[in-house]
Amino acid sequence: MLKFAANLSWMFKEWSFPDRFAAAADAGFQAVEYLFPYELAPEEIARLLARHKLKQVLFNMPPGDWAAGEKGIACFPERRAAFRASVQTALTYARASGTPRLHLMSGIAPGDTSGALAAYRDSIQWACDAADGIDILIEPINNRDVPGYLMNNFDLAAQLIGEMQRPNLKLQFDIYHRQIIHGDVTRGLETLMPITGHIQISSAPLRHEPMSGELDDLRILETIERLNYAGHIGCEYNPAAGTLAGLGWMKRIG
Repeated sequence: MLKFAANLSWMFKEWSFPDRFAAAADAGFQAVEYLFPYELAPEEIARLLARHKLKQVLFNMPPGDWAAGEKGIACFPERRAAFRASVQTALTYARASGTPRLHLMSGIAPGDTSGALAAYRDSIQWACDAADGIDILIEPINNRDVPGYLMNNFDLAAQLIGEMQRPNLKLQFDIYHRQIIHGDVTRGLETLMPITGHIQISSAPLRHEPMSGELDDLRILETIERLNYAGHIGCEYNPAAGTLAGLGWMKRIG
């Protein structure tokens, strides 16, 4: 049976961030994810999860200066100390909330892509060592939405995971990004499921509710179930006409 997690950074934006936990639970969700928890104290996040009987399945490590356009700092060798401090911050939140996996954003690469990739590999290794008992995820993000993002290819992600051989290093398979970067979504799921630690869904190309775009999302979800994926599927989409009004797509799933 498929399990879904509401992404509280994309959904339930009609409510303030702390109130989104209650709104998600009231809508029937038993699990949540979001981009970042850092505007609240770790203890407050844990309290909200416990109060509303929610499981926290994923969030991102600190991205650097998000307001200035940064999308991670892992690929910058000169910011190694800041990156390692950000990992420790994320782990504090993860342990307080019982979150089993963290997304490590690569960052937007400078001109020297080879140097950026070497720094990124080093950052992944360090994070995997530090995150005892917690999975580290890398997610290919398309360069149309985030120009210059270093981790922009599912083949590169699979290569790094295969070469590094870290038991807690996994792929974050976002169906929207897969379609934009490569297409061939169901074949990608079939090939990459053994290294996949988390899946996210939204429609392509507008990133609204599943089953509202160019893909056969029902067939994709059937493929995920056939492949015996046991984790949650993060609903990382922008509701087209309000969160609650857009939840009807879930009723189409058997």
